[in-house]
Amino acid sequence: MAYKNYTLPDYPCTSDMWDNLISENLPIVVYGMGNGADKLITRLEKYGLCVSDFFASDGFVRGHCFHGKRVKSFSEIKQEYDDFIILLSFASNRPDVIDLIKSIDDKYRLFIPDMPVAGEEEYFDREFYNANYLQIKSAYDRLCDTDSKNAFAAIVNYKLTGKMEYLLGAYSEKEEVYSLINESRNISSIIDAGAYNGDTLKEATEFFPHLSKAFAIEADVKNYKRLLRTVETLGKIDVTAINGAVWCEEGTTAFSTSGNRNSSVSSTTSYQHKTVEIPLITIDNTVSQEIDYIKYDVEGAEYEALIGSDEIIKKYRPVILVSVYHRSKDLFFLTNYLAKKYNGYDFYLRRLLSVPAWEADLIMIPKDLKK
Repeated sequence: MAYKNYTLPDYPCTSDMWDNLISENLPIVVYGMGNGADKLITRLEKYGLCVSDFFASDGFVRGHCFHGKRVKSFSEIKQEYDDFIILLSFASNRPDVIDLIKSIDDKYRLFIPDMPVAGEEEYFDREFYNANYLQIKSAYDRLCDTDSKNAFAAIVNYKLTGKMEYLLGAYSEKEEVYSLINESRNISSIIDAGAYNGDTLKEATEFFPHLSKAFAIEADVKNYKRLLRTVETLGKIDVTAINGAVWCEEGTTAFSTSGNRNSSVSSTTSYQHKTVEIPLITIDNTVSQEIDYIKYDVEGAEYEALIGSDEIIKKYRPVILVSVYHRSKDLFFLTNYLAKKYNGYDFYLRRLLSVPAWEADLIMIPKDLKK
């Protein structure tokens, strides 16, 4: 794991990234376009700030416009402005893209705003931090090891400052995450809630040598078709693939479909995509056998999915991995909720390298099953 020693910011917090943008009073240029930039513009308007220009990486400029402005190259931006602030409006976990962003951060004033992935959620700014500090501190104190606390504190510091240094200072490699999970038991049966195109299911077959049974649940129809193609390549693993949205009760709902990881129940997202009707399912009513491990990555519906899994969690005490980055409160709310509801678990936090602070997961391991 790559990490430095981080602590939670001082309380009360007296300034954040948005305060700094106001005080700097410099031209703001946005790197990237799309939904992320749309949400960023709306946020800037709250503070009376506006975007001077948009730019893309050199070589990716095609003369198109965004919000009435011609999208420029970074070379043009550097020629036109003596001093400026860059706001990043997209996400990536690709090492080459992260290296490029880092090279810009090394030379220029770059901020990476933290914006909720799911819906019109509250922003994690200084007011949010101060209002929720006791809950944040409680979740931090529940974590079992130094790596977890460093990752948690780094994420909070990043959210308040927008600085890339915190994203680069506390993250794990994927092998480390699976190694931690494997400390508990020989995992043979899993539930992959939010299976996407089967990528994490395929990973499970590689990292869990005893895996024999998997339930892979994916709501987006396009992703589900890709999931089925992945399942065909997995050989002897018995996979039950299910097209539905994991929730706290059964029924149907409008679903915002995109064919990517941003697909979600439409009431929990601001992304503008085709809306279709899909079934809502609960894990308790879908799976009846013993389960060793459950992964929840359901684009902001983690809380509801956990409620719908209560019986199977209590009965089989599986290892649990739940994403805690889709909503501003997930990092501390889900941690505290799960710690109060289920006794006898140790809690860990791990984050894979990404920009912004996505790919953050809470990992719950039963105390009595640790090897």
